[in-house]
Amino acid sequence: MTLDAKIPPGPIQEKWDNHRFNTKLVAPQNRRKFDVIVVGSGLAGASAGATLGELGYNVKVFCFQDSPRRAHSIAAQGGINAAKNYKNDGDSVYRLFYDTIKGGDYRSREANVYRLAQISTSIIDQCVAQGVPFAREYGGLLDNRSFGGTQVSRTFYARGQTGQQLELGAYQALMRQVELGTVELHSRHEMLEIVVEDGKAAGIIVRDLITGELTRHSAHAVVLATGGYGNVFFLSTQAKGCNTTAIWRAHRKGAYFANPCYTQIHPTCIPVSGDHQSKLTLMSESLRNDGRVWVPVKPDDRRKPGDIPAAERDYYLERRYPAFANLVPRDVASRAAKERVDAGYGVGELKNGVYLDFGDAIHRLGRTVVEQRYGNLFDMYANIAGEDPYESPMRIYPAVHYTMGGLWVDYNLMSNLPGLFVVGEANFSDHGANRLGASALMQGLADGYFVLPATISGWLADQLNQPAPSTTSDAFNEAADAVAERINTLLTVNGTRTVDSFHRELGQTLWDNCGMARNAASLSDARKKISELREEYWSDVRVLGDGQSLNQSLEKAGRVADFFELGELLCQDALHREESCGGHFREEHQTPDGEAKRDDDNFAYVAAWEFQGTGSKAKLNKEDLEFEYAHPSQRSYK
Repeated sequence: MTLDAKIPPGPIQEKWDNHRFNTKLVAPQNRRKFDVIVVGSGLAGASAGATLGELGYNVKVFCFQDSPRRAHSIAAQGGINAAKNYKNDGDSVYRLFYDTIKGGDYRSREANVYRLAQISTSIIDQCVAQGVPFAREYGGLLDNRSFGGTQVSRTFYARGQTGQQLELGAYQALMRQVELGTVELHSRHEMLEIVVEDGKAAGIIVRDLITGELTRHSAHAVVLATGGYGNVFFLSTQAKGCNTTAIWRAHRKGAYFANPCYTQIHPTCIPVSGDHQSKLTLMSESLRNDGRVWVPVKPDDRRKPGDIPAAERDYYLERRYPAFANLVPRDVASRAAKERVDAGYGVGELKNGVYLDFGDAIHRLGRTVVEQRYGNLFDMYANIAGEDPYESPMRIYPAVHYTMGGLWVDYNLMSNLPGLFVVGEANFSDHGANRLGASALMQGLADGYFVLPATISGWLADQLNQPAPSTTSDAFNEAADAVAERINTLLTVNGTRTVDSFHRELGQTLWDNCGMARNAASLSDARKKISELREEYWSDVRVLGDGQSLNQSLEKAGRVADFFELGELLCQDALHREESCGGHFREEHQTPDGEAKRDDDNFAYVAAWEFQGTGSKAKLNKEDLEFEYAHPSQRSYK
């Protein structure tokens, strides 16, 4: 089946404006007649909830944290992109569009990416008006810095706390609507099922994480803003609570899952230190503005970094990619680090890292300037690694970070399941096979503040004078019963293994076989292992406690169960895509110098998978990608 993305006609510069004009509106006096559910309170969810409330809709926002402020968006450190051209260095909306398409290795939809670049400038104005404390130059103008994959400075930042400050801005806007009564906030509630009635999204089933009570909520539209699924790998930079359950339950009910194999490996993370770890820590990509990446020229060099002279250091990114140097895109930098470590040049006790060195920057700029730019990041590294990055280089290595795959959505951000909208990292739409740094915050806020509020009206206008679905219908009864049965099954298996032991084994299998590099044999082997492990999980997992109280073991058990099914689909998607592009690197498909080799003739499409039952292979649906403005070429950062 070929999917219709509902991309509006006309020149790319005019598509969004024309589409907004042609989209049906809901008059202000009619908006209070509509109920909208938003699941998730990160940047995409909080901004969507706040804006829809401001417009006058009746909004319910759900998050499993005790406060929306704890959404994982706060962990995004380095900045947010916008085509303001404040540095007068040649930036423009079109250049941001082109850089994003190219950075995603020509596997994203042109119309969506151009819209994102257009909206980027308005995001900064919105956030400044909210009081977000962006860094400023001496004269008072907003400052910018560079990120990977670009040759301009377009990244706005608030030291190393950009995500947190933007989240606080969205949180303020959301809580204002809570106070005004247009938004109803349900914290410590987790969505465990979506309800589909007459082929449309009708509501959700949620569990109160304190009392265990299951409740039903109906709406005219459901918005999922629940982030990515990187924790399927167990070790990742994501918060441990991040999961796939919301979008996976929607997938099981008919929503297509697009490009699950597009997983971003971030090159700037603190290396694994041992089997005791359950999480990895990201060091912001912004550090690569002033930090230089290197390894010793001699393999297995055990000298301290300060004892290795410049002539015996291999600044391999500068050597291999002189045009972009240390600011190549994430997928390129990650593969280069892996190649050096695999070749025996790794540093640290476990030889599993490379150096990120600020010695030259401190000498050139002075320690005070470096502290002003990155002080909190340096402090975080020192607390975790026990080393002073002002005195000795940081040790970094790639780790699972962002996921470009997600539920398929059309230009209106609606999935193929009518009435179900998906925003932010939970959808697949804007980043292709590799996300450029500082673009996650941009997409989340663009979707929530600007795109969704404009497009959801087209769906709601057709529901005028129709009441929200009844929560006592057969569809709600069946969904609630299914959730209760699933919880009961997990609690009564009474096996011998912990949830975490299963999760760790699943994650290691995926990292080894479907991580930074994949091949047909490893992917086939991984899918078989995951299938067997999933069956063992349902017969030997041990979940302590009960379902009528706070039970974090039960929470994790449900999430890991969904990770198993997602892991199988991830391998199926990677196995079917016989090419290398962005974060998807098939060893069989690479250039002579080890770069990703695309197959535009056969794979220039979005792979949108349709659920066919647990353990069964998903059905492939395609959305063909057409490139009228950014013509595909071999990516080169040399």
